[in-house]
Amino acid sequence: MSGREQLNKTLIEEVNVGGTNNILQTCLERGVPRLVYTSTFNVIFGGQVIRNGNESLPYLPLHLHPDHYSRTKSIAEKKVLEANGLAFKKGNGILRTCALRPAGIYGPGEQRHLPRIVSYIERGLFRFVYGDPDCLVEFVHVDNLAKAHILASEALKADKGHVASGQPYFISDGRPVNNFEFFRPLVEGLGYRFPSIRLPLTLIYCFAFLVEMTHFILGKLYNFQPFLTRTEVYKTGVTHYFSLEKAKRELGYEPQPFDLQEAVEWFKARGHGRSGGQDEFILWDGILVLLLALSLLAWLPPSTVLSV
Repeated sequence: MSGREQLNKTLIEEVNVGGTNNILQTCLERGVPRLVYTSTFNVIFGGQVIRNGNESLPYLPLHLHPDHYSRTKSIAEKKVLEANGLAFKKGNGILRTCALRPAGIYGPGEQRHLPRIVSYIERGLFRFVYGDPDCLVEFVHVDNLAKAHILASEALKADKGHVASGQPYFISDGRPVNNFEFFRPLVEGLGYRFPSIRLPLTLIYCFAFLVEMTHFILGKLYNFQPFLTRTEVYKTGVTHYFSLEKAKRELGYEPQPFDLQEAVEWFKARGHGRSGGQDEFILWDGILVLLLALSLLAWLPPSTVLSV
């Protein structure tokens, strides 16, 4: 979903496409009547601005996805929805399916995104934000998402008229917010200063591209964790949020209010939080400045670079 795993084409194909095929075949062989697939906003989004989008939007063409994760999730979601109504291989009955497209998932104990962000904060790497301050994205608390899965499963039953059969649904907390402002309580709650420097989105995209290319070249020798990928730049710096109207109407989904305070307390209980200065990682700062400088050179028109 993020970082170096997002760049591992073979692993992602095996899990998202091969794994989904295995699940579908097992459902049909064993007579499993309902399947709720956990998809993602990314099947629609690939860096274009979307405001209050809905499920009528077409899939993003596969060749426009900037990463393997998003591309394979799109392929897998289509397979799941196309399997809706297929007959079991033994006995009577059919498989009914639907797909939930969640925003970025957060909550205490989340093991992928928040720990990576906290590690950057603690290593002194969170020195800037980027993009338009009015850019809005969405998140979903794990409890809201779990509730949505239960509701979706129920909506595939006969007593609900199979209303969710073959349908996708966007799921979020229903509160579009600037990505960096969303994480401000986490940064400040752990005792760190929130950055005041704001950089252009295009510059950071070029930086992420250079990081990905470096990982592509050196990854087999040293599989380091990329600071940012292009998809992460889009996801955090380009406005995209979606209507919950269909999920509310057909599933009865009503998101409850949550914030990052639970996560802050979870990290504190595990020894995280500021205990020393933020300036001890001079080497990392130097590397970060160098990569940003290279990104700037790549971002500037050739004539500008020559004149400099």
